[in-house]
Amino acid sequence: MAGHSKWAKIKRDKASNDAKRGTVFTKLGNQIAIAARQGTDPSTNTSLALAIETARSFNMPQSTIDRAVKRVADKSAEALEEIVYEAYAHGGVALLIQCATNNRKRTYPEIKASLSKYGGSIADVGSVIFNFQHLGEIIVTDLDDDQMLQFLELGVEDISEIDNRTYSLLCPVKDFHRLVEAIKDQNIQIEHAGLTYKPKTTLEIDDLLKLKLNKLLAVLEDLPDSLNIYTNLADG
Repeated sequence: MAGHSKWAKIKRDKASNDAKRGTVFTKLGNQIAIAARQGTDPSTNTSLALAIETARSFNMPQSTIDRAVKRVADKSAEALEEIVYEAYAHGGVALLIQCATNNRKRTYPEIKASLSKYGGSIADVGSVIFNFQHLGEIIVTDLDDDQMLQFLELGVEDISEIDNRTYSLLCPVKDFHRLVEAIKDQNIQIEHAGLTYKPKTTLEIDDLLKLKLNKLLAVLEDLPDSLNIYTNLADG
């Protein structure tokens, strides 16, 4: 399954130093603040419940989550919006660059300049995202065969092992929160839970292009407004 490199990044972020973790928490807090505009009760606001679940999977303190939710009353939080930019990188690799911003006039030029500097380019709206599925992803450890079968019956669409006894469970977005609760009820450890974009088809490139692509991805990930970067690069 494409996405193993993203799981590696998730693990690095979770194990990062305090300075890096502060950046990660800021980005997660922005996601929570955006979702909270539709209502501050996660039991009636699925988007907020998903954002909080993701933050908890990174061990964000509850007090920090609560502050992010309360930002909905702040004018600066109200101005935040979520945008997905579509782009191409070296070798025709497709990129989805998910951002949270309060100023499109700042974010777009930063994204465009980073792409241009490292061999990428902004794509026309709709020309990239059609090749991705928007799904819920729950990453867990130590599933047995009976549990796998049970979760497939509950609505999980795909289960794949991404490293030693760590599994990715993909499901429709509408079923994500319900399945997270079902997994918790089984006392199964959730390593990460959130929404993802899975490519419908993948692309292979040579090692030199991969090195160039990794430089571009690192720059994009470090931009203050970026949240997640998704590609159609094949694993391996």
